[in-house]
Amino acid sequence: MRFQMYIDGQWRDSQRGGVWSVVNPATEETIATVPFGGEADAQEAVVSAAAAQPRWAAMTAYERGVILRKTADLIRDRLDLLAPIMTRECGKPLAEARGEWTACADLFDWFSEEGKRAYGRTIPARRGNKRLMSIPAPVGVVATITAWNFPAYLPVRKWSAALAAGCAVVARPSELTPMSAMAAVNLLEEAGLPPGVLNLVNGDPEAISGVFLSDPRVDKISFTGSQRVGRILMRGAAEGLKRLALELGGSAPVLVFDDVDVSAAAKQAVQAKFRNNGQVCISPTRFYVQAPLYEDFLESVRQEIDALVVGDGLQPGTTTGPLITTGARDRVESFVQDARSRGGVVVTGGARPADQKHGYFFQPTLITGVIPEMKVSHEEIFGPVMPVSPFHSIEEALQLANDTPYGLAAYALTRDMATAVRCYEGLKFGIVGVNDLVPATAEGPFGGMKQSGWGREGAEEGLHEYTEARFVSMAL
Repeated sequence: MRFQMYIDGQWRDSQRGGVWSVVNPATEETIATVPFGGEADAQEAVVSAAAAQPRWAAMTAYERGVILRKTADLIRDRLDLLAPIMTRECGKPLAEARGEWTACADLFDWFSEEGKRAYGRTIPARRGNKRLMSIPAPVGVVATITAWNFPAYLPVRKWSAALAAGCAVVARPSELTPMSAMAAVNLLEEAGLPPGVLNLVNGDPEAISGVFLSDPRVDKISFTGSQRVGRILMRGAAEGLKRLALELGGSAPVLVFDDVDVSAAAKQAVQAKFRNNGQVCISPTRFYVQAPLYEDFLESVRQEIDALVVGDGLQPGTTTGPLITTGARDRVESFVQDARSRGGVVVTGGARPADQKHGYFFQPTLITGVIPEMKVSHEEIFGPVMPVSPFHSIEEALQLANDTPYGLAAYALTRDMATAVRCYEGLKFGIVGVNDLVPATAEGPFGGMKQSGWGREGAEEGLHEYTEARFVSMAL
């Protein structure tokens, strides 16, 4: 494995010699020193991608698919090597890291085949001497900017679709967790990806994104991250009318109806809520429980939370790792303090674990007595805090769920078909899970509404994001 920048088929250091220390959030120790570049490195990567893209697009979808499929096979063969890399740089337990890498293999598999189904169409013409066609063409050079919480899956979800469509890629992973993305590039190279088709630049986010925005050779930017950065990219893209796809997080509601099995619902809720320590854009965040079930649900959830094991993800038995940085832990701590100051009740958790002397750990936390003014009610928590409130009617539940500027994911737990239909039709979110709190999958479209952004990843919609229709009108 090479942990460097990758430009034009070569592993490189930054042109100015900059480096970045990757820190294990469970131990606060530096685990690697990687290149940290800037504008010049990004410009070179864009030049490389622009030169390689026509040759890659000229290959057939079948030829491109062979490389993507081989990459999937390599991932599955190397899970024991890949998972610890991810755990050390982002803290998630090994089992979750293996699951993430397996999902990456699924994406490469899916798009190795979906690229063959980028169908065009013929259009009946109103004149006999004309032939009309709509033909999909690759967008061109795609720049990807991704977050740290899924350091392999987020880049690969973009790369696999863009590569299948015939686009070249310039990628910037999060500087906090660049090694998993670099590992994925190692495998793409081994699978036979031609030089220049995918380039990876690690470094200064402002300088690199500035190049992506200003260089006319970059045809599209696909971003996963915060609303703040999304707005910056929108303003910058307006200057060159550059295409954007934005996934900007969310504050996902969960509606728990009183017809469910309370123990099963609590177990599912805790597993999904504290996956990756709550650092998941579609993480179940605001729990609303129908009043007759409320007390029993709280008790079952408390028991499930108290059974979680907080610690280093490399240690056997660990279920919950650290937060990514000390700043992230401080932010979660401030949410809990805000809830307490406004009358919230911390049922369990609510502090840093006393037995963890190092690392950015925070106890899995359950809060009741929630009111709309609390941060946990209307902001993206992105941490191990579970606020739970009662509701009485489905109308009230839908109103509470939809009362947010976010629109990424929402959930409902019920065994009643009519209730399920009312929920998935009434929830104003791009993703709705009914009795499924982990809905992301390669074959399903992933993306948000409202201020959670636009564009879709995965499924056939994900492939179409990297193509544009070319209309051909031919007179005979």
